[in-house]
Amino acid sequence: MNINQKSWLTVDAKSDFPIQNIPFGIVRLPNKEVVAATRIGDKVINMAALYELGYFQSINEIAENVFNSSSLNNFIELGKPVWQSVRKVLIELFDEKNDALEKNSSHRSKVLLGISEVETLLPVEVGDYTDFYSSIEHATNVGIMFRGKENALMPNWKHLPVGYHGRSSSIVVSGTNIHRPKGQMKPPEQEVPVFGASKLMDFELEMAFVCGKKTELGESVNIEEAEDHIFGMLIFNDLSARDIQGWEYVPLGPFLGKNFGSVVSPWIVTLDALDVFRTESPEQQPEVLPYLKSSGKKSFDLNLEVLIQPEGGEENLICQSNHKYLYWNISQQLAHQTVNGCNINVGDMYASGTISGPTENSFGSMLELTWRGTKPLKLNDGSERKFINDMDTVIMRAYGEKDGLRIGFGESVCKILPAK
Repeated sequence: MNINQKSWLTVDAKSDFPIQNIPFGIVRLPNKEVVAATRIGDKVINMAALYELGYFQSINEIAENVFNSSSLNNFIELGKPVWQSVRKVLIELFDEKNDALEKNSSHRSKVLLGISEVETLLPVEVGDYTDFYSSIEHATNVGIMFRGKENALMPNWKHLPVGYHGRSSSIVVSGTNIHRPKGQMKPPEQEVPVFGASKLMDFELEMAFVCGKKTELGESVNIEEAEDHIFGMLIFNDLSARDIQGWEYVPLGPFLGKNFGSVVSPWIVTLDALDVFRTESPEQQPEVLPYLKSSGKKSFDLNLEVLIQPEGGEENLICQSNHKYLYWNISQQLAHQTVNGCNINVGDMYASGTISGPTENSFGSMLELTWRGTKPLKLNDGSERKFINDMDTVIMRAYGEKDGLRIGFGESVCKILPAK
């Protein structure tokens, strides 16, 4: 990657989307057509139009209509060499030294749109979803709250990436509003459970990766080949109702407290784009089993932020964390998911679990930031938050910065509406 490369398109210095990024997404055009797209700066690039105009003719594997689709699944299924070839064509086409498209006003009018002209949609059809629990700081904080310091981590936690299979039906794209969920809760002072709207609405700051290569039933993914099965990453806000979750989770784990909505950013950033931000993973002690031992830099130095915006008010930065804090990296997560022969499919999504850091301002949930509501956060307007209020908007951002290069994911934005 050339970190100094520039595009003939205008890109703000603070943009998440320089020419080195080239993320992939799905957009609805002004004429209601739905197509695959990428983005440079504030310009959305219609990849279906580029194909029709012959700009991808050097890539034989791309079939007609692969970019005229409501999801990226068919494109992803073409394989990593094709994703890389498409990125190369796009980077060359929009390089400041290449004026072929820049000078062709007829083609430009068909290919380029402003970000405000399109509607960003869920980028993949998610067939299956796994939620991991891979941050040792988060697991320790939650363990201390509910079990005490002596039993903060369960005996298995440092030996395997803990996770569970969740639902995929309620994974939605940024900009989707979510109603406060209803369910059973058992307040400490009550002898029997009550039913009603959750009072302890929370976010979970997570990142997710998207499966890019399927396996057959009985097949395992070797950890050194795991990244060949990963298309890219996006922001994942795993909304949680802590009071519903606290009553229901024994003995089988999360259910209604988690499955009412998870909100992802619309642009999938490839591992090729993130390569410059690779870093060492945290040291793992005790030593993990051989199938979980990875070599090289498998973690990513990505800044993560959470903001809360009351209705009609200002954004309040309440959390600053980093993807590199994850104890279990994405290769280990996928290797563990498949070690028993579980088959995976293109478009499957794997969330990291809450990503908390070592300091109080880096905790990735309201549960931790307010320590179960005992330390309320004060917002700019003077109001306090123990958990999320109705009409609050939760904003998550993620980006890497190195040597003057910034590559980011955009935003995951969600407003919490009153219970129906």
